[in-house]
Amino acid sequence: MPRPLVVVLHRPAEAEAGPLTRLLATSREALLEHQRPLFLRARVDRVLVITDRAPSFGERLAALARELPRRRGIVVMGSGAVPLLGRTDAEALVAVASGSGHRLITNNGYSSDVCAVSDTAVLRGLPPLPTDNTLPRWLGEHRGYRVLELPGRRRLGIDLDGPLDLALLRYHRRTPPILRAVAEVAGLDIPRITELGRVLGDRRAEVLVAGRTSATSLRWLERHARCRVRAVVEERGLRAASELALVAPSGDGDASPPRPPVSIVGRALASGGPATLGTLIAALADGAILDSRVLLAHRLGGDERAWPVDEDRYASDLLRAEDIRDQWLGALTRAARSAPVPILLGAHTLVGPGLPLVARAARLAAGRGHGLE
Repeated sequence: MPRPLVVVLHRPAEAEAGPLTRLLATSREALLEHQRPLFLRARVDRVLVITDRAPSFGERLAALARELPRRRGIVVMGSGAVPLLGRTDAEALVAVASGSGHRLITNNGYSSDVCAVSDTAVLRGLPPLPTDNTLPRWLGEHRGYRVLELPGRRRLGIDLDGPLDLALLRYHRRTPPILRAVAEVAGLDIPRITELGRVLGDRRAEVLVAGRTSATSLRWLERHARCRVRAVVEERGLRAASELALVAPSGDGDASPPRPPVSIVGRALASGGPATLGTLIAALADGAILDSRVLLAHRLGGDERAWPVDEDRYASDLLRAEDIRDQWLGALTRAARSAPVPILLGAHTLVGPGLPLVARAARLAAGRGHGLE
């Protein structure tokens, strides 16, 4: 039987892409050069990088699977996924891809970023799943696969989904040197981190964390921050909540579609508009770490194609409001930048597995410790 194949889905920056989008593509390509030898040492056949487009992740992977022989194992991931993947992680993925049986292994069974399967034949019937996050759930619910998870879920939950994630990775000791160099050359850092550090270090203060965070991340923050923690946990699994993956193929016709995304913070902003974000947060806490993608999903729906373009989202994460074309997101970002309390905006990594990196960056900004996990 041939050795497993590693498939990396990568989207290069288009010619008209903005500087932050190009920076992200460059950092993902640098990460790929770091990850490639990890998999080759784990004895895969090769690492195949796919850059052509398809209407959906599911359709592209199904087409590829039909080109490959049966009983060939495969490891599937997007570029930018699991930047803290180590040698033993790569070996565990390849071991499952080289094995047999209805098993798969992933970094997160509910929202996958990397997934290994022993037989590509099962992927030939994939429906048009919108993203790779849904793959283990589809295999588990529709094909009866046993879903295994790699150890180190918090470490492997960090993704390179935007330039802010690259800035966060500067504060992890296991970050590949090539990524750290890209971040430093670009001059990336976390906005308002010194102010947030004062909040996290003040026993009389309170920080709000809202979005796709988890009990594990909040427990870590409560143990390591001196301030009180107020949390709003909402829309976990936002990107993996595809009806195609979740509805069992019973054919009885009584399965209802998932409800649309709803955000408590988004509802609170509805009456006053995005410009009132600073006032709202200041009434609740002394600082905030917010998942802005949940706010966008609340306003525009879960389909990211209806959201502001990538460049706008990346600029918002860095509080560069002047670079944002979307009026609503620009107003939200200006409000966060000028708020009387520090507010960070970002995606899943910021409010989830990246919280320890935020705390360590804050400690470093305040001159307390080296700031590296």
